[in-house]
Amino acid sequence: MTHVEVEITAELVRELVRDQHPDLADRPIRLGALGWSNQLWRLGDDLAVRLPWVVGDNDEALLKEYAWLPAHAPGLPLPVPVPQRIGQPSARFPRPWLITTWLPGTPADQAPVTRGKDAAESLAAFLTALHQPAPAGAPAGRDRGGPLADRAGQFAAGVARTTERGLIADPDAVRAVWHDAVTAPPWTGPPLWIHADLHPANVLTTDGTLSGVIDFGDLCAGDPAYDLSAAWVLLPDGAVDDFYAAYQPTVDAATRRRARGWAMARALSGLIIGDNGVHGRPGGKPTWAPPARAALRRLISTASPACDV
Repeated sequence: MTHVEVEITAELVRELVRDQHPDLADRPIRLGALGWSNQLWRLGDDLAVRLPWVVGDNDEALLKEYAWLPAHAPGLPLPVPVPQRIGQPSARFPRPWLITTWLPGTPADQAPVTRGKDAAESLAAFLTALHQPAPAGAPAGRDRGGPLADRAGQFAAGVARTTERGLIADPDAVRAVWHDAVTAPPWTGPPLWIHADLHPANVLTTDGTLSGVIDFGDLCAGDPAYDLSAAWVLLPDGAVDDFYAAYQPTVDAATRRRARGWAMARALSGLIIGDNGVHGRPGGKPTWAPPARAALRRLISTASPACDV
């Protein structure tokens, strides 16, 4: 990862707000979080400024959130950061940015779920509400929400990379889960709205359960199996069945199989990103590795991938 050449500081954020949204310029500003693609700066107690800081990342993601998320937010049973204002590219900062509502809570990669059944039901309610047919003009996913087969090359590379680094002990078991998923019947329903980035750093927890969902930059229309895979990555042992029992409509066996495949692909990605952090490589996130390892163990240790689990 390469980060923007402009150093983002509290003073820069203040200047940006003063230039474009002067009515908010007197609010105190402090760093909220350094995310994968964006920095988050608190703007008073109830707002945040979200600025992209990775070169080459898709600036359309923030514009997409600004355009689509406010319409979804009222119908979602978990809090989400609702865009309030847009920031235009300028001489001070050459990319778009957002002012959103601020959500309290701790990312799940730092404070994992401990109340499994409660969190499973909350996640199921959130995805039940979100997974509605998308209109014709809805954004398409870049590489998520489509056929698993489109990711076969990336998956094979991920298995090779994690095996080479000693991050997985049984690559054949990993491939078996993927093979079962990629040979499952494809999604034949209408494209549904999906979050498309429900990993532990994008879900907030409070008192051991889910308390918010952030980062809708990948919001798109597609196969809900991609989002359903989050149950394997976010929830503790034994909670996946509680999730599927609560999600509506009842998930068919083929969609569960595809969700397992996406979960395996995401577990490998989390291991690689976490290993980057452990070894000091740019862009690494060491807190992503533990939930990825737990998901990998759960996926392999459950019944045969061909079973409806």
